[in-house]
Amino acid sequence: MRDPALSHWWVCEKTWFVGVDALPNDGRGALLGGVPLGGAPQSAIEALYGALPRLHKAQLSVVRPGYPKPREGESAAAFRYRENRDAAHVDGIKALGPDRRRRVDERHAWILGLPLTENTPEEAPLVVWEGSHEIMRAALQAALLPYPETDWQKVDITDVYQTTRRRIFESCPRVPVCAKPGEAYLLHRLCLHGVAPWSAESAPENALRMVAYFRPNVAVSVTEWLAQP
Repeated sequence: MRDPALSHWWVCEKTWFVGVDALPNDGRGALLGGVPLGGAPQSAIEALYGALPRLHKAQLSVVRPGYPKPREGESAAAFRYRENRDAAHVDGIKALGPDRRRRVDERHAWILGLPLTENTPEEAPLVVWEGSHEIMRAALQAALLPYPETDWQKVDITDVYQTTRRRIFESCPRVPVCAKPGEAYLLHRLCLHGVAPWSAESAPENALRMVAYFRPNVAVSVTEWLAQP
């Protein structure tokens, strides 16, 4: 986090370190001199999704007291969404181009979070909307069905994505996820999730919430990606 080469990952007035590919782990998930990813996380992944793939460098997500602050270039409406709705999103469905329209840009197999600090529920936990993955799956499949499957990655899904998020907010429980080092959480790739505000009233000057994430991509079509378990 202190590496000048990674300083661009500090956003939201330096209250959030996005940290994509920030950890120098190897393809087994091991840091130099450390152990590879294994144990219960590996067992759960392989039971649900098959063999553990070669892993990318982990994302290091770090939040400091004061989060959220407006992100650079963020509109007032986008900041309200960050503040009031935890910036809830589905990974890989990105706003692209000058018009910021959303398409399926990345296809992750799953999302694994490995907490690196112990925090309270008031210290910017991950939040998920329980059952949201099946609602999002059905909505996207229905919206894309009229188009040739070879074009699904190019289709503008902004409107259905936003409508489905609102439906999820109304119908799915919002669940904060708190875990400590040595534990892990595994998210479905289509799960709506975000980061809650840091609401603790007092915190040490050096307080932070730190999680390493693995989100390996899969080389499948959008059709297969939406249909897989």
